[in-house]
Amino acid sequence: MKTNVVAHRDFRIATIDARLYSSFLEHLGRAIYGGIYEPGHPTADEDGFRRDVLDLVRDLDTPYCRYPGGNFVSAYNWEDGVGPRSERPVRLDLAWRTREANQIGVNEFVDWCKKANTKPMLAVNLGSRGLDAARNFLEYCNHPGGTYWSDLRRKHGWSNPHDVKLWCLGNEMDGPWQVGHKSAYEYGRLADETAKAMRGFDKSLELVVCGSSNSDMKTYPDWEAQVLEQCYDSADYISLHMYFANREKNTLNYLSRATKLDRYITTIGGVIDYIKAKKRSKKTIGISFDEWNVWYHSNQQDKDILARDEWPDAPHLLEDVYNFEDVLQVGGILNTFIRRSDRVRIACIAQLVNVIAPIMTEDGGAAWRQTIYYPFYYASRYGRGTALQLVVDGPTYDSDEENEVPYLDVSAVHSEDGRTLTFFAVNRHPDTTLDLDVRLEGFGGARLIEQVEMTHGDLEAVNTAQRPQTVAPVQVESAKIEDGRVRAALKPLSYNVIRLSV
Repeated sequence: MKTNVVAHRDFRIATIDARLYSSFLEHLGRAIYGGIYEPGHPTADEDGFRRDVLDLVRDLDTPYCRYPGGNFVSAYNWEDGVGPRSERPVRLDLAWRTREANQIGVNEFVDWCKKANTKPMLAVNLGSRGLDAARNFLEYCNHPGGTYWSDLRRKHGWSNPHDVKLWCLGNEMDGPWQVGHKSAYEYGRLADETAKAMRGFDKSLELVVCGSSNSDMKTYPDWEAQVLEQCYDSADYISLHMYFANREKNTLNYLSRATKLDRYITTIGGVIDYIKAKKRSKKTIGISFDEWNVWYHSNQQDKDILARDEWPDAPHLLEDVYNFEDVLQVGGILNTFIRRSDRVRIACIAQLVNVIAPIMTEDGGAAWRQTIYYPFYYASRYGRGTALQLVVDGPTYDSDEENEVPYLDVSAVHSEDGRTLTFFAVNRHPDTTLDLDVRLEGFGGARLIEQVEMTHGDLEAVNTAQRPQTVAPVQVESAKIEDGRVRAALKPLSYNVIRLSV
């Protein structure tokens, strides 16, 4: 089968915001304790952070990391995580029914971010708390000194302000499971007043308000319309979340679910435009897709752990072990974000370590790359620049999710310096090679830099501490450039990266 693609230098979608490749860490399971922080580990540095994990995070080059939640933040007192560790209280976390020792708080997290070459994207509690706690948290983090909260930070050992510019106003407040769940009107009003108070401190802050926690919510998409009706002028972004599963073990259905993601973004883009017109505003709110990933492998294990009613410390929660099939799904999700980079300016893979994460660790032992690490790595490394509007003509299939789903899922990015053109391509077909034929327009003298391929005979193949390279990328040489065209044979069920010098 053949798929024809036209890539024109001047057919642009948007300049991609590098924050599209951001990440997320929540006080949940072993994301923090045993994930990024394990003082007794052989690789631990002077602050107790695992150097082996830091190396893997730095390789991903993730610009921002969202923290401390997630559901956790909706009943979190940020003050519990500052000051001498010996004086910090142990609390019950109602979101995940575990105990929180508060040995890591905002100061330590900011230190970790510096070591990981990332920046903090902090969330405030608008569930059990509100405006006052948020403004105090902001002053503690960002004011140089000479006030109660800033001097308290200095007393705790951090003399320089953290200068955190990106803030989330709560988390999933549309969800009845959320501590402090609110109606859209209640939340919109609170978010607006909180935003105005925070901007009273610093007008340059970027603020994210809560959209729907998923597109199957009964309140979607009216939630976004009501929230933005209240706080459009004071917000910069609205957050969306989506997770993907293949419980029915149907690969083609599973891989077609990126089309649902695209509809989600399109719908909320329309809501934004509607409220913008209604407000007669010149500003366009962006989308912060600050939770996304595959999540279903660990569901039964999580139910068993939480059913014990033991309030454990850092249990093995949400530890999905990703297989090769998930590589294809994550590749398609990232392609969707690239193609919708006109709307989606920020996105955070949820999460970064151990908890539905590209990086997995053993307590006291190894750290390794899960299968999904690789498509995120390649997109983060080579998916920065200008997203191109491709013209694609190829075979399709019908799924439970959508009709006429293309077997080839492809995106293209022209680098910031104009010197490289990268194609990210997923062949969704289960048993047929796709002959890719890309006509290059405006890219004279193109040369092949490299072609990377990920494929495996077993869709359920996984990486482990003992066999960390079971599923890994390889360099191949099927791509050829002839007469201004790129031709390549893409194997069935494969993830591919083709990089050109232009």
